[in-house]
Amino acid sequence: MHFEFEYPLVFLLLALIICIYKCPLSIKKIIFPHIYLFSKQTNWINKEKLFYSLILTLLITALASPISYDSKESQQRKGRDLVFALDTSGSMNESGFSHETYKKSKFSILRNLLIKFVTSRYDDNVGVVVFGSYAFSPVPITYDMHSLVYMLDFLEVGMAGNSTAIGDGLQQSLDLLTKSKAKNKIIILITDGYQNSGSTKIKDAVNESIRLGIKIYTIGLGNEKEYDKKLLQKIAKDTGGVSFSAQNKDALEDVYKKLDALEPSFIRSQHYLNKQMLFTYPLAFAILLLLYLLSKRRV
Repeated sequence: MHFEFEYPLVFLLLALIICIYKCPLSIKKIIFPHIYLFSKQTNWINKEKLFYSLILTLLITALASPISYDSKESQQRKGRDLVFALDTSGSMNESGFSHETYKKSKFSILRNLLIKFVTSRYDDNVGVVVFGSYAFSPVPITYDMHSLVYMLDFLEVGMAGNSTAIGDGLQQSLDLLTKSKAKNKIIILITDGYQNSGSTKIKDAVNESIRLGIKIYTIGLGNEKEYDKKLLQKIAKDTGGVSFSAQNKDALEDVYKKLDALEPSFIRSQHYLNKQMLFTYPLAFAILLLLYLLSKRRV
C-alpha cells in the first residue's frame, strides 16, 4: 500500500498560520494591577493560538485529500495494445497540410496530433512502427506514455528510407503484437502513398492479421488520388477495422476523435485502483479540537 496527497499544492495555505500569530483581530490596551493575572492570561492565549494552528493544519491536510492505494494494481492495464504504423517516406515531408502552419511538414503535424492522442489513452499500451523503404520499431509496446512521447520527438522523415513499404510496416506491427498478451490488439496504419518497396506482400500481412484476430484501421493522408485508397479500404474491411481519409490537419483531428469513439479507453479516476479516501481522519480531529476550544471558552 502507498500513501500520497491528490492536491499537494493546498499545503501552501499553511502560510495562514503566520496570521494567527501576527494578525490579531484587535489589540486592546489593558492595565493589569497584579502580575500573576497578566502571566496567566498570556499562557492561555499562547495555548489557544497553538490549538488554532493545529486545527488549521488539520483542515488543510483534509483539503489536500490524503489517499492510500495499491501500486501494483494501479499499474495494470485493462485496455488494448495499439501499434501505430507510420509512413516516414519522402512524401511525408511535404508542407501545406495545415492552413495555420503551412510550412510545417505533413509528418510533423501527424506526430504532434499523435502525441495528443496517445496521452489520452489511459489504459492502453502503445507501440510505434515506422516504414519507408523498410520497416522497424523505434518504440516497443509500452504503457509508459512519457517515454513514448519522448521517443516520438526523435522520429523524422526518411529515417527508414524514402520509398513506401506498407507490407513491411504491417508485418513489423504484427511481430510486435504477437508478443503481447492483450485480448484486444489493433494496428493503425497511416500513409500518404502506394506500396512501392519492401519484401512483404500486403495480402500476406492482412491474412496473418485476420488469423490472429488483429483489427487494422487505416488512415490515408492528403489528396485521395495520391495514395491507394481502395487498398486501405480493403485492408480495414478484411480485418474488421475502418478506413479514414484526412486531406488536412482538421480532418486528421476528426479521424482521431472517431477512433476514440470506436476504440474507447477505459478512464480510471486518477489512475488509482482500490483508492481509499483518508481526509475524514484529519477533518474529524480538527472538529474535535474546535469543540474542545468552544467548551473551554464557556467555562
